[in-house]
Amino acid sequence: MHNDMVALFTQTFSDSEGEAEGKTIGSLVSDLLNTTLEQDLQGFVTKQGERLIAGVLFTPLRFENGEMGYLLSPMATLTEYQGKGIGQALINFGLEHLKQQGVELVFTYGDPNFYSRVGFQQVTEAQFKAPHSLSYPHGWLAQSLTGELTPIEGTSSCVQGLDSPAYW
Repeated sequence: MHNDMVALFTQTFSDSEGEAEGKTIGSLVSDLLNTTLEQDLQGFVTKQGERLIAGVLFTPLRFENGEMGYLLSPMATLTEYQGKGIGQALINFGLEHLKQQGVELVFTYGDPNFYSRVGFQQVTEAQFKAPHSLSYPHGWLAQSLTGELTPIEGTSSCVQGLDSPAYW
């Protein structure tokens, strides 16, 4: 499954963002799968037969005051399957799973137009500090799984695989 996940993300991001970005995101996924503690990694996939066609990973985002949310990153749906609601359904499945585990907050860093379709809204670093400076502040998004978004003071930290300014 590990190699299939890396291949899924590499191919999807190569198609949309170019080969270099595909390799970068493929390496990110490999790092997340290899360095994240099992209890800190929530991964979900969609398959057609034996072929992975979509995948999403969630990892903890911890704040210095002890509060914790999860970070949705990365997410990919193979190009030929995009636009059919597969990615949205997979994200919603993952969010529901997290909610059932008592998770209250989920963050992501990506396209607001896409992620707003699954309940995310733009937030600022004044409301929720990202682990690193954001190169695209409009892409910092959050969702409460239990009600309203209440800002959290202080810094945040993510798992080792995402803990590089290059991803932010």
